[in-house]
Amino acid sequence: MSFYEKLQALNIELPTVAVPAAAYVMYAQTGNTVFLSGHIAKKEGKVWVGQLGKNISTEEGKAAARAVAIDLIATLQAACGGDLNRVKRIVKVMSLVNSTGDFTEQHLVTNGASELFGEIFGEQGKHARSAFGVAQIPMGACVEIELIAEIA
Repeated sequence: MSFYEKLQALNIELPTVAVPAAAYVMYAQTGNTVFLSGHIAKKEGKVWVGQLGKNISTEEGKAAARAVAIDLIATLQAACGGDLNRVKRIVKVMSLVNSTGDFTEQHLVTNGASELFGEIFGEQGKHARSAFGVAQIPMGACVEIELIAEIA
């Protein structure tokens, strides 16, 4: 099954690629490596605001991370000239979770993105990863994730 068939089977329609909110680009490529800028969680087209351990549960955070992963896949498709079949591997994911000082489930929140990459890209979606708790994310977003991928 192709990546596109997997997206369709999961009823995922890739959104329009976001525009940078500041002085950066959405992705940069060097050789066969593509670096995707951090994408923040959105819900119904608006920033998904909140803090894990305060007013957002781990399960909601996991859903937010999954939503970020969908946006990242859309940007990755743009970086591949419109063809996700060029993706050779998701190499690394870095997740920032807006959380209280005593919240310790950042890794479970980040699973929302990691699991989706596995569902879509299979073995090619298995990646190295970091998940951090941070005091705040731009615009009050609950999760921000960046990605590094190898493309053909």
